[in-house]
Amino acid sequence: MNSELYLSDLEAKPAALRGLAAALREENPFAALPPGLTRVLFLGMGSSRYAAGVAALRLRRAGVDAYADYASAEATYPAAADTLVVPISATGSSRETLDAVERYTGGPSYLAALTNIQGSPLAERADLVVDMRAGEERGGVACRTFQHTLALLLALEAHLTGTGRDLPKLLERAAEATTDLLDRRDEWLPMTMELLDGDRGVYTVAPAERLSSAEQSALMFREGPRRPADACETGDWSHVDVYLTKTLDYRALLYPGSRYTEQAMDWVRERGSTVVTVGGEVKDARAAVRYAHDDDPDVALLTETLVAELVAGHWWSAR
Repeated sequence: MNSELYLSDLEAKPAALRGLAAALREENPFAALPPGLTRVLFLGMGSSRYAAGVAALRLRRAGVDAYADYASAEATYPAAADTLVVPISATGSSRETLDAVERYTGGPSYLAALTNIQGSPLAERADLVVDMRAGEERGGVACRTFQHTLALLLALEAHLTGTGRDLPKLLERAAEATTDLLDRRDEWLPMTMELLDGDRGVYTVAPAERLSSAEQSALMFREGPRRPADACETGDWSHVDVYLTKTLDYRALLYPGSRYTEQAMDWVRERGSTVVTVGGEVKDARAAVRYAHDDDPDVALLTETLVAELVAGHWWSAR
C-alpha cells in the first residue's frame, strides 16, 4: 500500500469511468445471462459487499428477489436453476468469496463474476466473467474498483428490470462530477480535513439507498491513515449512534438525501457536534462540499465517496 500511488489512483477515476462508459455503449456485459432467473444472490467482502448491498436493495425495490450476503457466511440461499449468483472480488482471489463460490460451482445456479483481473481464480470458476475495467490500482486500495462495481451493478439492474436509463451518459456525468471535485480540491479539502480531524475518529452517515458511501468512506479512513471510523444509516443513527454525541468530540461526514436527516441534525445541534455534508446543504452543518450534478442520486452514489477518499489519502500521506 502506498499513499502517493493511491492519490494517483483517485486522480485517474474520471478517465477510467469514461472508458467504462464507452465499453457499455459497445456491449451489454450481462447479455449472456440465461432467461428464467428470479433470484439474485450477491456474495462479497468489504467494498464488494458494500456495493452489493445497495444493488440488492435497488433490485428489491424493482420487484426482484435479491440479497447481498457476506461471502464468509456458512450458509445462504441454496443453489437453484432460477438463482443468479454474483460473486464480486476486484482481485478475483478473495479467499472467502472463492470458498462461497464452491457451493455453487457445477450446480444449477448460474455464476456471473465481477472481477478486475481476467484469468483470476474467481474468473476460472464463473459461467460469465464481467470485467470491472478499472485498471491497476497501484496504491493497493480498492477505490476505482469500488466505483466500477457500483456502475456495473447498475448495468445488471438495467438488464434484469428492463429500465431504459442511458447508463453510459450517467457514467459520463459521474466522471464530470469526479473531475469537478478533483479540480476544486484546494477550495474544499483543507477545510474538510480540519473539521473532521478529531481525536475520536470520524463517523460517516448515509441513507439506506446509498449506505455503501458511508461504509466505503469509513473503510478509507481505517485502511489508509488507520484512524477509527464507523458507518451508520441515517435513520438508524438516532437509534444507535446518537449516544456518542453526548460524550465524544463527535465529527461526522454526512451524505444527505434521507427523510431522517433533520431528525439526526436535531441532536447534532443540541450537543454541538461537527458535521460536514457532501452533495447538499443541511442547516447547521459546519460546511458543505458541493460538486457538479450532485442533485442526481445516482451520480452521488458513484461520486461522493471521493471526498472521504481524498481526505483519507492526505491524512495517510502526512503520517
